[in-house]
Amino acid sequence: MAARRCVIDRSTMTQADSAGRLTNKWLVLVLLLGIALVNYGDRYLLAGLVEPIKAEFQVSDGFMGLLMGPAFALLYSILSIPIARLADQRSRIAILCAGCVVWSGFTILSGLAPSAAWLAVARVGVGVGEAAFQAPAYSLLAAYFVAEQRGRAFAVMTLAVYFGQYLGYRAGPEIAQASTWHAAFYVMGVAGIILAAIAYAIIREPARLEAPSVSRDPLWPLFKILWQARSFRGLSLGMAFATLSGLSFGMWGPALFARAYDLPIAEANAKFGAAFGLPGLIGTLAFGVLADRLVRTRGPQWLLYLAGAAACSATILLLAVVWAPDIRTATLLALPSGLLGGGWSVGIMAALQYLMPDRVRATGTALALLIINLIGYVTGPLLAGQISDLVSGDPAHALRMGLTIIIPTGILGAWLMIRGAHRLTEDRDQLAVRLAAN
Repeated sequence: MAARRCVIDRSTMTQADSAGRLTNKWLVLVLLLGIALVNYGDRYLLAGLVEPIKAEFQVSDGFMGLLMGPAFALLYSILSIPIARLADQRSRIAILCAGCVVWSGFTILSGLAPSAAWLAVARVGVGVGEAAFQAPAYSLLAAYFVAEQRGRAFAVMTLAVYFGQYLGYRAGPEIAQASTWHAAFYVMGVAGIILAAIAYAIIREPARLEAPSVSRDPLWPLFKILWQARSFRGLSLGMAFATLSGLSFGMWGPALFARAYDLPIAEANAKFGAAFGLPGLIGTLAFGVLADRLVRTRGPQWLLYLAGAAACSATILLLAVVWAPDIRTATLLALPSGLLGGGWSVGIMAALQYLMPDRVRATGTALALLIINLIGYVTGPLLAGQISDLVSGDPAHALRMGLTIIIPTGILGAWLMIRGAHRLTEDRDQLAVRLAAN
């Protein structure tokens, strides 16, 4: 019995445990949350300032969709792969802090933009910098937190989405109203540089339980091994289509509120952020607690069952919000949709870290994120804006039609998540064997 207990304890050790005394894991989580906050805040800042930017540069919904989608997300998605492979071999904290400085610098350049073309180039630079954050950050958290605690840790990280929305939807337009929209980008960029410096000074890189394997795992064979796992396909494609749905609404929602309900942009942003922000925060935290409990009592596959159910329900409610006849109905419908949609991505990321062996955790995460971002971030906001331009006529009706075509993809995503859940544990064991033999 004692020997068996030793094996169990060893299997749940983190890299932080093996390295001895390191930075307190909760402090690490708080600092990474701060960096994630400016990461998401920068994205939603552009969404919150769609109308004044359109007015200054005289551009279309399609062009704004280009800025919110491909201009940011294309290089972001592609570069995340080599950066993640580097993070599997080098210091994850150094890489993500360097990325934060880069994207924050380009955020400042976004505020300096004298033209739409300048702004587009700056958004490309932001995407380059942000490619260095997500996969290294989740790999680092997986090193500090054991499997039974990752649901809560990842839920806290996901709070950055909602605090970032608040910064983008509420604080950004208020700064713009007091000064100009350019000033909002300056504030966000400076904050990111300061946070990166603090995190780099405090967080220590944990030792790895497994030797780095970048040289032993060529990228294409690694991807083929991962793709053969049904759970990997289910969670990556499932999150991709659910992101396509939810992100399109999140990026265009404030503009929809302004157009459909004849609200000033600052008021529309405030109402949208309040309606979805608090329920999203509560839903995310509740999802994290429930996910950890289900992992302990019923198995890790319940991460994906729970995520699929939440994503499907939230998608249906978002469609109802899009066609709500008045602002009161829209905000009331936003409460349950935010609550249900607030945490499903936590289940996906926790399941992904469970599935991946430590030796390829950052790279495997980045490969999943490549699929997610190419489908969700690159195409979602762009397609919604282009469909809006094609419909033309009343701006509110045109945007509603664009969102109505895009949002139902979340139901497909939910089905793929649930379908991938059945093989999660089996695929994890098979991946460990196949990668060890590779």
